[in-house]
Amino acid sequence: MTAELVNVSKTYGRTVALHPTTLHFEAGVVGLLGPNGAGKTTMLRVLSSALAPSTGTVGVAGHAVTGTHAERTAARRRIGYLPQEVVFPRGMTAFGFLDYIAVLKEWADTARRHEEVRRVLDLVGLAERATVKVKALSGGQRRRLAIAQALLGDPALLILDEPTTGLDPEQRASLRGLLSGRPGTVLISTHQTEDVSALCDRVVVLDGGRVRFDGTVPELLATAAGRVHQGPEPSAGAVQTWRTGTGQIRSVGGRPAAGASAVEPTVEDAYLLLRSADVQGAVA
Repeated sequence: MTAELVNVSKTYGRTVALHPTTLHFEAGVVGLLGPNGAGKTTMLRVLSSALAPSTGTVGVAGHAVTGTHAERTAARRRIGYLPQEVVFPRGMTAFGFLDYIAVLKEWADTARRHEEVRRVLDLVGLAERATVKVKALSGGQRRRLAIAQALLGDPALLILDEPTTGLDPEQRASLRGLLSGRPGTVLISTHQTEDVSALCDRVVVLDGGRVRFDGTVPELLATAAGRVHQGPEPSAGAVQTWRTGTGQIRSVGGRPAAGASAVEPTVEDAYLLLRSADVQGAVA
């Protein structure tokens, strides 16, 4: 087991951002889905040691994030973390920024540190931009540079909060290839359901600070089997409907109209249905 949360919660005054949650993460790629405000970023920050939980314990690679200073430091050495927003120091080159982060991660040997910086620059396709100042990089290149700093040292636990923001389809596909082949645990928070279906071994859905689903992609898809239809008219009571490029209307949930036929659900369909059930339950 690479990481775990045991009865972890986080509150801000009277606001509960994350209810008591227990999750265990093995090697593989885990997708974290949920609406804005669901508690995803809070969970990732707690797991990364950037935020202390209100209750519970956190462990990474056999070290207690919520333990002693020595244990927390040992855990942090095994974590790579990409937050939603990364602030780059002004005036630094791409190489200089990564070298600076590597120093903060206690890479004292200059030759080995520079070799590692060059390695991760190459991994994200920025080897030829190493000497370019960060402010001169495009938005997508800066995002790839931010991903590169999380990859330094091949961490046992790689935490990525919205990693594909600002990346074009080719860059997103390249990132999938990079992440799918690495050892350890990769935890990705994303709104891109196609990334989950293409990449993830496991899906965790958060809503209202609670885990609403935890399982494989096929298991998530199974919850929507027979509940997505396509035809000339929308389904009555559907969660969402839209006209496709073929002129047919796709309906998620609801009672299928005459002439409609069931189609294979996507991760997005299953997520929408799961969210709808949660919202209806909360209202009830």
